[in-house]
Amino acid sequence: MLSVLDIFRIGIGPSSSHTVGPMRIARMFVRALAKGGKLERTARVAVELQGSLALTGVGHGTIDATILGLMGFRPDRTDPDEAAAALARLGNEGRLALDGSQSIAFDKRSDIELAGEIMPELHPNAMMLRAFDDAGGRLSERTYFSTGGGFVASRAQLERKPKNDRINTGTSVPHPFGSAEELLALCGTTGLSIADLVLANEDAMRPRDTTLAGIDRVAAAMDRCIERGLSQRGTLPGGLKVQRRAPDMWDKLSATPQSNEREQLFDWLNCFAMAVNEENAAGGRVVTAPTNGAAGIVPAVMRFYCLGADEQPCRDSRRTFLLTAGAIGLLYKQRASISGAEMGCQGEVGVACSMAAGGLAALWGGSPEQVASAAEIGMEHNLGLTCDPVGGLVQVPCIERNAIGAVKAVNAARLALHRTAAESCVSLDQVIETMRQTGLDMSTKYKETSQGGLAVNVIEC
Repeated sequence: MLSVLDIFRIGIGPSSSHTVGPMRIARMFVRALAKGGKLERTARVAVELQGSLALTGVGHGTIDATILGLMGFRPDRTDPDEAAAALARLGNEGRLALDGSQSIAFDKRSDIELAGEIMPELHPNAMMLRAFDDAGGRLSERTYFSTGGGFVASRAQLERKPKNDRINTGTSVPHPFGSAEELLALCGTTGLSIADLVLANEDAMRPRDTTLAGIDRVAAAMDRCIERGLSQRGTLPGGLKVQRRAPDMWDKLSATPQSNEREQLFDWLNCFAMAVNEENAAGGRVVTAPTNGAAGIVPAVMRFYCLGADEQPCRDSRRTFLLTAGAIGLLYKQRASISGAEMGCQGEVGVACSMAAGGLAALWGGSPEQVASAAEIGMEHNLGLTCDPVGGLVQVPCIERNAIGAVKAVNAARLALHRTAAESCVSLDQVIETMRQTGLDMSTKYKETSQGGLAVNVIEC
């Protein structure tokens, strides 16, 4: 099993597959050079971005993320201001230090190639990296794939055939599950909630205190992202001239916190979700949930509902919410994909909506079956959702789409709690498989390439 802490990764915006993944890949490549004794002989590094990484790489920050990874930056520890300073130095000096040590000449215009005409069969987010010595001799060549949510894989890993209809990854755990059906059966036989069963599995990976501290750290990072997003004003980078809206919404809501207007629930969720995704669009620190492009939905729902009697964040509620949501995210990761380049936005916002709906149903006392029902409803009404970012930027329609997804997640949880098991016609496994098949059938124009949909029908403002 993978860990829920693999689903929730702390990184920087604007994209988990196009920023976080490439940064990790570039760093892995340089580390491999060092391990093989080739780093000191390296005089040049060339990177070829293929498929979606090339087609939307400029707007998604892929080029800068790749450079930062070559320098040794890690997504979970990168300070955006420090990263900007390092990129500025490269622009002035024309040199970078591989992993902070081996200095080489580097020009991103010639050393990073955008090969958008190449759409790899294994996965549309591919990177080929090469290292050369002083004489131009090739020291190393490797191809990696950024598979969504910050996950990365080598060619050998993606080509590996599954055994017994599943790929064995991660750690052996006491309650392994590869489907929602198996998860619900385990809950039935053990009497555990989904959150408690997942926590028992996490115990096989690390001490429980460490896991809970990791969950709390994720929740705190989500809080900080919302807080920063509520305080930053101005125009988002990239040329679309999109204005931050969350701070003004926050000011209006704060002025009338006890308003009995029924629709104000939407305003709170919209405000929190947009705060996160405006931060993401600005390259700020966010948590993949399960991706950066869909990072606002889970934090928005958690922020509004995981409160104690004193209106302060309730630690236990947040743990239950995130562990349950994480379990649902694992199902999508294991049985389909959370990559917009593979599934379209149904694999990002759709999965996030499903995760948040399930987490909220658990928080409201729903049974494991009702949690699965909430997750199913959350995805069922996102099936076919395209990924068509205008200008290749994670702004339009991405920011508002998170706000809509947060509201939809709450409604999905409500509907599930009013539904009996006998009334459910569609299972969570069935909707996950349907999402997978829909993603495979979807034209590449609508899968994070900016070649169709809003991306071609909206005039960049």
